[in-house]
Amino acid sequence: MADFSLTTLFVVPVGQVALPSSGSTQDLTAGQLGIFKSNYSIATGLSPFVDSPYFYVAQGRANTYLQSSKRSDKIATNGSNVSEWYKVSGCSTPSLQITDVTNFNVQAGEDVTLTLRAHSSYLDTLYFNGFTRSVTVAAPCLDCGDDPCDNVDANALINALITKLTTSGPGINPDNITLSQFYTFQNVEGTTLRISAKPLTKYGVPCDVSAFPFEYDRMFFRTFVYSGPATTADFIVADNCNIVATPVIIQRSSYATGTAEEIIQLEKNYYSYQAGYLKHLYRMVGYNQNFESYVNNGTTYDTYYIRFNDIDKAAYQWGDYVQQDSIVIIAVPKTQVDGAANFVGNEISNILESALGAVIDNNACITTTSTTSSVPASTTSTTSTLIP
Repeated sequence: MADFSLTTLFVVPVGQVALPSSGSTQDLTAGQLGIFKSNYSIATGLSPFVDSPYFYVAQGRANTYLQSSKRSDKIATNGSNVSEWYKVSGCSTPSLQITDVTNFNVQAGEDVTLTLRAHSSYLDTLYFNGFTRSVTVAAPCLDCGDDPCDNVDANALINALITKLTTSGPGINPDNITLSQFYTFQNVEGTTLRISAKPLTKYGVPCDVSAFPFEYDRMFFRTFVYSGPATTADFIVADNCNIVATPVIIQRSSYATGTAEEIIQLEKNYYSYQAGYLKHLYRMVGYNQNFESYVNNGTTYDTYYIRFNDIDKAAYQWGDYVQQDSIVIIAVPKTQVDGAANFVGNEISNILESALGAVIDNNACITTTSTTSSVPASTTSTTSTLIP
């Protein structure tokens, strides 16, 4: 069964640190956001929805010609028509994948190949089955006086791999991409090869208002270490039987969330519901008089999502097979969420929770901490996430 949602986005302007405490929707200044009861009076106090079967989220407009404040549809104060209600905390810096390669099980003099295969939205458009590169080195022996031992020198093997991984191929062939452009390599305590992804390139934002410059992207990679030289069939290396080391992902990559670029893109995506008319974005500024943006560049936003059906069940269906619901998204600058009790993000959360119940935060920012050790000069310890 198809699902169709009408989405209205509200972006709280930087500087609005509290919800209005009096007045009605017509009293909202440009960009000011408020939550109102069914009679259009302000929702406030310990019991904000007394004698109100539903409420609105509303925001003042700069251009009020032929239209009033921007409002959501009716949301039941007992949550009876709400199917989803959650929060996504903004994390402006995505976590990057970190993989440790340990337990090298090779013989001295044996050829060892390390293959890295990276995936992202951009990389997968350029390379079949990801950006794949391999390096091969001979495992050095552990010197035991006059008679070399059978045991491999893991520290020397890791250093040899790092040397190969950070060396670019000769000439200007575009295939001779240095792996260090995408990864950082560390020798940790002489026993572990740590491979960390580098941040993705951030591309410029075009001046064209109708362009869609923001794209979600996330790079993750797979690591294979096996005996013998690199094959010409690296795309099936996962099936190789001669695996000689153990790669362990200690931190998975994630997406940045709530960045100004993302919220600007949402403003464009849902422009049809920002204004009461002029349903399209045009390149010429004169045709975009009703487009209003309240995003502040460089600001990170927490977003609140409410998905709900029409209170009037007779208006719920377009037909026997197409069901329609609505989504309200409220983007609040993080600097106006944490802190004093009167900060607008806390007020919005408290008022909505009084009607819809406790909000569930569907996102936790990943933190990476650095520690110091003797070999090498510094290593990194991380938390982990279950992002696939």
